[in-house]
Amino acid sequence: MTCIRIESQEGERALGKPQGSYITVALPARWMQDAGTIFTTAQTLAGELSPLLPDRGAVLTVGLGNRFITPDAVGPLCVEHIIITRHLIEQMPDEFSGLRPSCALSAGVLGLTGIETAEIVRGVVQRVKPAAVIAVDALASRSVSRLCRTFQLSDTGITPGGGAFNAREALDERSLGIPVIAVGVPTVVDALTLTADMLEQAGASLPENHTLGSCENLLVSPKDIDALVHKSAKVIGYAINLALQGEMTAAEMEQFLS
Repeated sequence: MTCIRIESQEGERALGKPQGSYITVALPARWMQDAGTIFTTAQTLAGELSPLLPDRGAVLTVGLGNRFITPDAVGPLCVEHIIITRHLIEQMPDEFSGLRPSCALSAGVLGLTGIETAEIVRGVVQRVKPAAVIAVDALASRSVSRLCRTFQLSDTGITPGGGAFNAREALDERSLGIPVIAVGVPTVVDALTLTADMLEQAGASLPENHTLGSCENLLVSPKDIDALVHKSAKVIGYAINLALQGEMTAAEMEQFLS
């Protein structure tokens, strides 16, 4: 686990990121083959996510990305694993008083909805008035070794599409007026990074005036990306449930979600 806290403008300039907390949880290369990894990883993520959230109030989880493009489907798939309680608490407060209000939204993408994701989320926030937003998205990796093996959290928000050469309006506290916690997993790597990593392993390096021509905007994902995306989405969903609702077993979560 790596935790970085940027606390000054000097830190912002040095790392090229806004002030805030950046947490990375790295998993072993063969984590997909361990059946018990989902819940234990979710517990670890929940332990890091909880301090980033307000102590009380409803939390809106937003699944970013296009569910019809497998490497970009982490956000929409994650929403399916969130325990939704806001409507239950409003309708039956006595029976569900022990749960924290939770709601979720799969925002889609501009090409499918014709509406900017930030516009959709801003409208929902103004109506629902949550205490915080958790934005879940697929990321682009800066290292092949981190591809589909790291979970990243930040309390500085997120720019949808930023890693895939298609940056949209940012979702952050400045744009929404409430804390925005970003949670993601890298599912693609660009051709330039892939080439640089392969050359480094071979003991060489890219020339100074390198160019990849038509491959410059190429994004690559692992061959088992479908299974990796589904498992990653489940891990993040379970982590959000644990962070919001407290200690639960995997069986209890499955019961809520069934």
